[in-house]
Amino acid sequence: MAKVGFIGLGNVGGKLAGSLLRNGVDLTVRDLNQSVAQPFLDAGAKWGESPKQMAEATDILITCLPSPDASARVMEAEDGALKGLSEGKIWAEMSTTDEAEVKRLGALVKEVGAAPIDCPVSGGCHRAATGNIAIFVGGERAAFERIMPVLAHMGRRILHTGPLGSASVLKVVTNYLATANLLTLCEALVTSKVAGMDLNTTYEAIRISSGNSFVHETESQVILNGSRDINFTMDLVYKDIRLFSEVAKRGNLQLELAPMMVEIIEDGQKRFGPREHSPNIIKRLEEAAGVDILAPGFPPEMVDDEPEVPGDEVNVKGRDDAR
Repeated sequence: MAKVGFIGLGNVGGKLAGSLLRNGVDLTVRDLNQSVAQPFLDAGAKWGESPKQMAEATDILITCLPSPDASARVMEAEDGALKGLSEGKIWAEMSTTDEAEVKRLGALVKEVGAAPIDCPVSGGCHRAATGNIAIFVGGERAAFERIMPVLAHMGRRILHTGPLGSASVLKVVTNYLATANLLTLCEALVTSKVAGMDLNTTYEAIRISSGNSFVHETESQVILNGSRDINFTMDLVYKDIRLFSEVAKRGNLQLELAPMMVEIIEDGQKRFGPREHSPNIIKRLEEAAGVDILAPGFPPEMVDDEPEVPGDEVNVKGRDDAR
C-alpha cells in the first residue's frame, strides 16, 4: 500500500483521514492546529513537519482545505509541497476548489514530474466518517487507477469524471443543487407551518413523494430537531455558490437563480454570522413568520448506518459509446 500524506483535518478532512488510518494505511498528517492531529498521532499516524517534507516522504499527498487560497499556500510556500513532489508521486486535491485554480496548480505539479488529480467528495460528513461518501476524480486515467485503492478506503462510489478540473466543476454543481434544495425546503417547511400542517406529517409527505431528496432526508431532520448541525457553515455555502457562478461565467452563461441564492446567503451571514450552521438559513423565514420549525423525534445529527465496504468505480452509462 502506498504511503499517504494528508493535509487538512477539518470537518471533512479529519473523517477521510480517519478512514485511511482505520484501514491500515501508512499515514502522515498535518493541520495548522496540531492539537486536532493528536488523536491521529495517538492512533499511529506520523506528524508532517511541512508540506515539503510530507511530499518527499509519501507516495500520495492529499490536501483537503477550506479554500483555494489555502491550497495555494500549502503548495507554493517556501516549504510547500511543490518543493517535495517528484516523478511518480501523486497530488490529490480533495478540497472544494475552483476548476481554474486546480488546473493552474496541476500544471506546476506536472512540471516537477508528479501527477495531479482533483477528487472532492460529496454526501455529507456522516458518510465521510464511515468511508461511504462519494468521490469525484478528475485527472489522467493512469493516475486514477494508481490512487483507486486509497480512494476505496475513503469512499463507496468513486466516479472518474474526466480530465483534471472536471471533478471540481461537478462538485460545485452538486453543492449548488444541494443549496437550492435547502433553500426551497426552508420555504416549504415554513409555508407548511403557517398553513397549519403538522411538521412530522409534512416531513413524511415530502419523504414519500416526488419532492423527496437527499437534502430533505438529512438536513430537514436536523432543522426539525433544532440542532441545525450538518457540519457545514454559511461561509462554505457562500463559497460554493460563488465557485459555481464562476464556472457559469467562464461559459458566458447568465444565471437567474444563483444571484438570488447568493443574496439570501449573504443576508444569512450578516444576520447570524458566517460560521453559523448552514441549515439555520431557515431562521430568516422563521423570524419573518414568527414561528419555530421544530418537531419531536428527529436526531440532532446525522449518523450513517450503512456498513463500511470497499469503494467501487461508478460506471457512466453511454460514456464509452459516445467516444
